[in-house]
Amino acid sequence: MKKKWFSLAAVFVLLAGFLAACGTSDSANGSGEGEEGKKKLIMGTSADYPPFEYIDTAKSDEIIGVDIDIAKAVTEKLGYEFEVRDMDFGGLIQALQSGQVDFVLSAMSATEDRKKNVDFSEIYYTSKHMIVSKKGSDITSLEDLEGKTVGVQLGSIQETKAKDLTEEVDMKVENRNRIPELIQEIKAGRFDAAIIEDTVAQGFFEKDKELEGFTVEDADGGYAIALPKDSELTEEFNKALQEMIDNGELDEIITKWFSGE
Repeated sequence: MKKKWFSLAAVFVLLAGFLAACGTSDSANGSGEGEEGKKKLIMGTSADYPPFEYIDTAKSDEIIGVDIDIAKAVTEKLGYEFEVRDMDFGGLIQALQSGQVDFVLSAMSATEDRKKNVDFSEIYYTSKHMIVSKKGSDITSLEDLEGKTVGVQLGSIQETKAKDLTEEVDMKVENRNRIPELIQEIKAGRFDAAIIEDTVAQGFFEKDKELEGFTVEDADGGYAIALPKDSELTEEFNKALQEMIDNGELDEIITKWFSGE
């Protein structure tokens, strides 16, 4: 009798494990069901890019910024819940392609090269590049980068820009996963300069008076939401974004974060 009871117990344990695994399969694929039966979308981002996405460690461990507010507004309009997943910028496209996330909102430029692998929403912001260096470095033009070591974020539009610039200027390009790493390398003297999105760079200038920089030509493309190829979400997201553009909601979000309110 004891042996039979043990066998039944083992079956129940295995069955419970199987059901638990089934219950987590949606989450592993990047989406699931949230409260009140709403579908939950997983947003991929690289939370090192204020004011677009970052963590204000002095206040909390929550990821905040322009892109988070845009994601909240878009998903709310469409009746979805969303969860933010922080990862290195260079891995975001792969995470989208493998189904780890449902969309990417991370100040990502909609370049022609990226369009080969993912779909993009309409542009919601256009940026410029900035060459950042330590004060007193005498780097005030692209020609001054000759023979210098320049840092860029891995997988970013600035990395592409730096590679293009090497055809005009003889400079060494190195990449790092996070923007703060680029700043650290400049201050440590390992990088002579870094190429960073202008709004993000301005945020560092306000906090660190040792840094300075100058703006170069507009970045290719503009920031857009990345989605899987041929995703039904693309049309839905575009509709919500257009509504936000028309009613001024998008401008309000951008102004809120750029003004530091």
